[in-house]
Amino acid sequence: MAWPLAPRAQQPATPPVVGVLNSASPQAYATRMEAFHQGLSELGYAQGRNLAFEYRWAEGHYDRLPAMAADLVERRVAVLAAITTPCAVAAKAATSTIPIVFEVGGDPRELGLVTGFDRPTGNLTGVALLNRELGPKRLELLHELVPSARRVAGLLNPSNPNSERLKKDLASAAHMLGLELQVFYASSEEEFDSVFSTIQRLRLGALVIGTDPFFNGRSKQLAELAMQNSIPAIYQYRDFTSAGGLASYGASFVEPLKLAGNYVARVLMGARPADLPVQQSTKIELTINLKTAKALGVRVPDSLSGRADEVIE
Repeated sequence: MAWPLAPRAQQPATPPVVGVLNSASPQAYATRMEAFHQGLSELGYAQGRNLAFEYRWAEGHYDRLPAMAADLVERRVAVLAAITTPCAVAAKAATSTIPIVFEVGGDPRELGLVTGFDRPTGNLTGVALLNRELGPKRLELLHELVPSARRVAGLLNPSNPNSERLKKDLASAAHMLGLELQVFYASSEEEFDSVFSTIQRLRLGALVIGTDPFFNGRSKQLAELAMQNSIPAIYQYRDFTSAGGLASYGASFVEPLKLAGNYVARVLMGARPADLPVQQSTKIELTINLKTAKALGVRVPDSLSGRADEVIE
């Protein structure tokens, strides 16, 4: 009679709480968060069974993140999962003691989150996906799709810590390709219409949308605006292409969150962030929407469609 009760006696009276800080919305990150929970479940953790969550969603308002991070710290969560680059920066500023597992686009060393990949110091570790680094490649792919466009646009969110570096990377790539680049900024939906109408008025031939969590949640809106204004555009995630955008090229949005969930579980099991190397998510996907290409009068080279991971017809 006593034997079955022994494992129960080892369980904590209340489950540990994971604080999840996300700069986007629950709707925009639904699929990604499923992957996050899958990463946890692979090591035996599940909400309602042996784990609880405190979620904070900034809904694209990055200025809210410091207060949200501070609130999670005040609640003494067991682990703070900082999903997206702006969240990781805010979480690091909020605590030097609570373990933080981040998911960021770009180099976490450049962001000041860790000192190295192999043995990150302090209370942070996580997953870095190729993101900002792929901006020049997106411009190159767009140039293959629309070689006649000599004047192109870039759209960035000025609130994103990566924006200035991405601007420099795009400018350098444009110079190498012999293109003239004009950069526009938007950090709210209200600014989108003005940006797209200006791109059309200036007759810029194509658009590279800079990677950003705020933009991620508005892939459908951005794709529709690009079509309405007859602008061939490329973005990071497949969401954009499936919503009618011309092309997408970037990291899988599922794999990094699954890896992050796995790391949160390992921290809950006793691992120190400093002993968990920062993981690099390397799965890259190219998607092309042929229906959109036809509507825009863009001829997709066979060499490019043959390299695509998915072609939407």
